[in-house]
Amino acid sequence: MKGPVTNAQLNERRSAAIPKGHASLTGCYVQSGKGALLYDVEGREYIDFAGGIAVMNVGHSHPKVVAAIKDQAEQFTHTCFMVMPYAHVISLAEKLQAVVPGNFAKSVLFINSGAEAVENAVKIARYCTKRPAVIAFEHGFHGRTMLGMTLTSKVKPYKFGFGPFVPEVYHAPFAYCYRCPFNLQYPSCDVGCADYLQEFFLSHVAPESTAAMIVEPIQGEGGFITPPPEYFPKLKKICEANGILFIADEIQTGMGRTGTMFAMEHCQVEADLTTVAKSLAAGMPLSAVVGRSELMDCVHAGGIGGTYGGNPVACRAALAVLEVFESENLLDKAKRLGVILRRRLDEFRQKYAIVGDVRGIGPMLAMELVKDRTTKAPATDEAKALLKYCFDRGLIILACGGYSNVIRLLMPLVIEQDQLDKGLTILEEGLSSLDQ
Repeated sequence: MKGPVTNAQLNERRSAAIPKGHASLTGCYVQSGKGALLYDVEGREYIDFAGGIAVMNVGHSHPKVVAAIKDQAEQFTHTCFMVMPYAHVISLAEKLQAVVPGNFAKSVLFINSGAEAVENAVKIARYCTKRPAVIAFEHGFHGRTMLGMTLTSKVKPYKFGFGPFVPEVYHAPFAYCYRCPFNLQYPSCDVGCADYLQEFFLSHVAPESTAAMIVEPIQGEGGFITPPPEYFPKLKKICEANGILFIADEIQTGMGRTGTMFAMEHCQVEADLTTVAKSLAAGMPLSAVVGRSELMDCVHAGGIGGTYGGNPVACRAALAVLEVFESENLLDKAKRLGVILRRRLDEFRQKYAIVGDVRGIGPMLAMELVKDRTTKAPATDEAKALLKYCFDRGLIILACGGYSNVIRLLMPLVIEQDQLDKGLTILEEGLSSLDQ
């Protein structure tokens, strides 16, 4: 199409070309982005508190990432690592060996998406243990492939109409303290939801049949549900006692999102297998499984991999991302950002009755909106209205959770102070309008 393009024109073209099932939050189309700002095709500016769903931790179009992509594209864009390998995969694997938690020898498999990383982690676990079953958790999200959907808890929109699902996947209750499935109170509960796993073995799946347990350190799509610090150490101990591998799905929580490179560092748990994606390559399709070498090496040659896995352009982007973390002290920035956000969100909870709970770690924070703090009735319609209020005023935010009533914050870690202040002001004004 020649000449200026409007959002309305693009929406008209979209309706004839893109399936309705592939929906978008907004009807505005991006022209460019820089740092924590996005600009649509009509020139409007938006402060990005969504980060492409936790993908842009280093910000949009970071100069070092752009330069790495351009340089690699001029050299070659694909050979298939399984046919004609190249050094970038090895260099990036060495970097991830160093930063992924675990005081043991590690190996790294590169694939394309978070769902593929989850699929491969489960494949490796089943292969090495010779056991079929996998334990996932209620409210968890692990992707949109058939196995990913099976591991995922939320039915609509992710699973509805797409079954039957993969066998030998079992869902246990998660440590959702705000809505405890056992009607207990922390800390007097002594984290009994973790101990419940012993009973779960009696009524759902035997530990001798269980290859792995997969957990998100903070459940992303599930509502930023953040367990108490004792929870994962208890689960890991139970896994170790029963020969069950512990998979940490760090796809959304990793790469600095919680103020440490990986969220499991907060509870000092070393997963046997860790999945990484999203902000790993600043928007380029790349994911990884990082695991104990003896596990990763047990699979026969050719048993894992993929045509595009470890794409050279994506690997160069990821190497640039890790350089940005080091050269710009991005983890320190993330910690400072987390302090500011926690203070502001706690203030929101004190001022506005609609904010029932504030949770998360570091700059990975969320507010659960409720109609009434006593009944905790979810404020789903209000959350939807808040998204629109903010977007109309130039702020992009996301909802999540089983009731879609949780407002999550995933702004780039490089966001500037004036942009952050402006975005939080818009968010507070929106909360105030709902509270009235």
